[in-house]
Amino acid sequence: MADFPFDAVLFDCDGVLVDSEPITNRVLTEMLGELGWRLSVEETMRIFVGKAVKDEAALIEARTGFAITTEWLMQFRARRNEALDQDMVAIDGAASAVRTLYAALDGRIAVASGADRLKVELQLAKAGILDCFEGRIFSGHETPRSKPYPDVYLAASAGLGVNPQRCAVVEDTVTGATAGVAAGATVFGYCPEELGHSSATALHGAGAVHVFRDMAELPALLAGWRAAR
Repeated sequence: MADFPFDAVLFDCDGVLVDSEPITNRVLTEMLGELGWRLSVEETMRIFVGKAVKDEAALIEARTGFAITTEWLMQFRARRNEALDQDMVAIDGAASAVRTLYAALDGRIAVASGADRLKVELQLAKAGILDCFEGRIFSGHETPRSKPYPDVYLAASAGLGVNPQRCAVVEDTVTGATAGVAAGATVFGYCPEELGHSSATALHGAGAVHVFRDMAELPALLAGWRAAR
């Protein structure tokens, strides 16, 4: 990968590296049902995918009359993490793509997720790629604002010592793509056309320069981007 056109690659985690959204939203559906808001998993995913549950506290309270507390969020995360540890798998082709890009960029890759750090680390470990991101995990829970604001991507690029305009961002939701564009990065949309990912049309509308379906294609796609433009 000589003359690689980006100085770093920044990955979202959920839905890009790991197939976690159906599991997380199954648990969320159960817990919202316990509060009286009965949804299908599909409905929950349409409402919450790409967003931090803590940031949707006002919506949950409006639908249930229950004020979301720190204790409730801690219970949600504990039940979610138990389910993820049991059932989660990596996105097909993600581990190979990560290792290829890690080698090509001398380790200048990072995860910039809207999720809490414990969840991200658990998932990367289960996917077998935590070693590629040691010291380069950035959580929207640790920035002033989470996605769709650019804070977590700006933190990730700064942490790598790279201008965000020289970064490629890999996202699968409008919320995340909006954040990457706002950071000044070049956003690539992952869209396998399964529930839980934004559509290709929506990703393009949010500013993704290219939408792809197979994570195994990512290293070659990024390496050849200059020629593609």
